Amino acid sequence: MSWQTYVDEHLMCDIEGTGNHLTGAAIIGHDGSVWAQSSSFPAFKPEEITGIMKDFDEPGFLAPTGLHLGGSKYMVIQGEPGAVIRGKKGPGGVTVKKTGQALIFGIYDEPVTPGQCNMIVERLGDYLIEQGL
Repeated sequence: MSWQTYVDEHLMCDIEGTGNHLTGAAIIGHDGSVWAQSSSFPAFKPEEITGIMKDFDEPGFLAPTGLHLGGSKYMVIQGEPGAVIRGKKGPGGVTVKKTGQALIFGIYDEPVTPGQCNMIVERLGDYLIEQGL
């Protein structure tokens, strides 16, 4: 299965039969290289990925400045240190799950809930970790 198929079928899927979808998703290597992304995923800067990676190594690093992605600033909310970073911006937000080699991103907006986004992103991340990726 290609990385793009993971994004299209597992991240940008219909959520629980509601007809709702994430607004953007991507799988990005730890070095910032794009493995696959939805057409709606924002153009990000390398330093934004560097900051996210640093927060995984030093939990709390992004808390004072926020998580930046594609020029948008998200307030960092509770996650799982070293494994998941969650950000909030108005009625939407972002979930980032770290695997052995990649970062799984999901961006959502209403009516998608934070819990639905977390479930989709973390389920794929856990599967990739089980596969040694």
